[in-house]
Amino acid sequence: MRAIVQDRYGPPETLRLADVDVPVPAAGEVLVRVEAAALNAYDWHIVRGDPWMSRLAFGPAKPRARIRGRDFAGRVSAVGPDVHQVRPGDAVFGDLGDANGAFAEYVCVPEALVAPAPTNLTPQQAAALPLAGVTALMGLSDVGRVEPGQRVLVNGASGGVGTLAVQLAKALSATVTAVCSTRNVDLVRSLGADHVVDYTRDDFTRDGRRHDLVFDLVGNRSLTALRRAVTPTGTLVLSGGGVHRRGSLLGPVWLLTRGRLLAPVVGQRIAILTATPSRAHLDTLRAYVEAGRLAPVIDRTYPLHEVPQAIGYLEGEHARAKVVITI
Repeated sequence: MRAIVQDRYGPPETLRLADVDVPVPAAGEVLVRVEAAALNAYDWHIVRGDPWMSRLAFGPAKPRARIRGRDFAGRVSAVGPDVHQVRPGDAVFGDLGDANGAFAEYVCVPEALVAPAPTNLTPQQAAALPLAGVTALMGLSDVGRVEPGQRVLVNGASGGVGTLAVQLAKALSATVTAVCSTRNVDLVRSLGADHVVDYTRDDFTRDGRRHDLVFDLVGNRSLTALRRAVTPTGTLVLSGGGVHRRGSLLGPVWLLTRGRLLAPVVGQRIAILTATPSRAHLDTLRAYVEAGRLAPVIDRTYPLHEVPQAIGYLEGEHARAKVVITI
């Protein structure tokens, strides 16, 4: 089968299309014929091995997982022993987590990490949901504990997670303020945002408005600034963010570490989000989609052999919402 492989850290051009063996599903695993995969900021970070501290997890000299990509949608081709919830021919979607492998024609994935794909989405749309959708869902519900009527601010509202977070916050009956650049104002308004802050003109941390939940997806503001936008008893959710100086040692880790240290000594609740793939969250996302309350936004699509160009586009921070690979 064809797959995008990586044998060393470096720029997107480090990636190459190669022929590799089709994986064989072990016990509890499902073999999926991939129809679409999606990019995340995670992907360009692992391609670069950036920040340097991340290599402790990804692999010190080169990535342990050779085939790139996490999010996928496709059809079950075969199942291993002890698989009970899916069968060949089922349309599914999922997130491989740090195992990676989605930028390929086939992928093996544990049954617990796949779910039936939403019936009203194309494979390209379904592939755009898993990691970004689970991050948005966990940040708002599991960690943020949003309640109806609360005021929620999403910093980074036009990105892959942000476009879904705006919609999910509205589905949870919150009043939503979306922070984005000028060119994305109309986009986030179309997703249901009640208020939009153009960060090129206004600073949401200094406008005097307080929110019950600030969901930070960017990581380019200090804790002091972010806390100014949160009510005295509100919640700040930090999700790492995709923005930092390339080639840094720690990247957003320093902001998250400071958040953990400060959390026990302030009245506001500071929560660090680590999104983990699960079928339960995928099922919840599917329910929102099929009820017409959530829809992924796709910026561009690329064929499999153009993954390096797609990652370069995403890395350059020109992308809005999701970039998807068709296979």
